[in-house]
Parts: sequence; structure tokens; C-alpha cells
Amino acid sequence: MLKPLILNCMKTNRTRRLFLRNTALTAVGIALVPSAILAKQNKKNFVSFKDHVASAPNNSDLRTFPFVGKQLTVKGCVYDKSGLYPLANASIEVWHLSPNSNKFSHKAKLVSNASGAYLFQTDFPNKEEGKAPRIYFKLSHGGTSYSTELLVSDYGAHITGEHWERNKQLESKLFPKKRGTFNASTITFNLSI
Repeated sequence: MLKPLILNCMKTNRTRRLFLRNTALTAVGIALVPSAILAKQNKKNFVSFKDHVASAPNNSDLRTFPFVGKQLTVKGCVYDKSGLYPLANASIEVWHLSPNSNKFSHKAKLVSNASGAYLFQTDFPNKEEGKAPRIYFKLSHGGTSYSTELLVSDYGAHITGEHWERNKQLESKLFPKKRGTFNASTITFNLSI
């Protein structure tokens, strides 16, 4: 009587065992995909977007070793004070602590294109003691300028209260959006001035 019960139990749990096996195989396969392949795929996307970004005085690729370590692509649009119209030729200076360092060696100066767009690639920033990792921005246009911060983590991107106060007119475009893999993420971060 025990033998039919065991056989019956094995038959009903067969699909569960197959599901668990296939899930484990998929997880191992994803873990074994080289990050260089994923980064190369992101590089293709970067080139197509870069064609639309105005040339900047400095290189917009701040990465120390491309395809090694955690990488971020930060892109967005600069809007006017109303938050409605894209703003061309806005100056965007960016800097952050270099990975495993207390130096601000990662820095660049960008210019928004005719559609207000900007883009740069960088290594994941180091964090100051007691603070979340962050990228600093200085936005300038027509004699007006201000500084703000973009806080980043493995799980998302966030703004400060000061940034919200200065840019709340962006409404649905205000909050940054982070997408991608653990090693290669893209953050959309809009600004207004």
C-alpha cells in the first residue's frame, strides 16, 4: 500500500521537479553569460544614442576600464524653467568619486544637443563615508547655474529634496529611472533650468 502512494506522489510532483530543474539551469546559464557580452550589447545602444548627442568638450566616456566592473550610462534631457520645452546648448558638468578611491577623478563637461539630450558612461561611483554613492551635476545655461546630485544604488536611482524642490515642474519626468543588469545599468535623469 505504501508503494502505490509513493509512485503516485512522484507522478504528481514530476512537473514541479522539472520546473525546479529548468529554473536552476536557467539561473546557472544567466550567471555564466560573460558581462563583456552584455556590455558590448549596451555599447551598441550607446553608439546609436551618441549620434544624437552634441559633441562635448571632454569625452563622455568616463569609464576607467570599459567592460570591467559595474558600469552606468546616464542619459536624460535638459528642460527650460517650465519643464515643458527641451533646452539646447545647456552645459552639464558631472563628477563623482572614482571606484575604490577618495578622489574625484571621474569628471566631464557635456553640452545638451538640439533636443536637450545628454549622455555619458561611467564606472559605478564610490561613496563618501556615511552617504550613498552619488553623481554630482552642475547645470548652466544663459548665466544661470545650480548644482544637484543623483544618488545611485544597486537597486535604483534617487533624488534629494533640494533637487525635487528645484525641478518639480518636470512632474512625471522628475524621478530618475534605472534599468539594466547588475553590471551595466542605464539611468534616465532629467533636469530643468
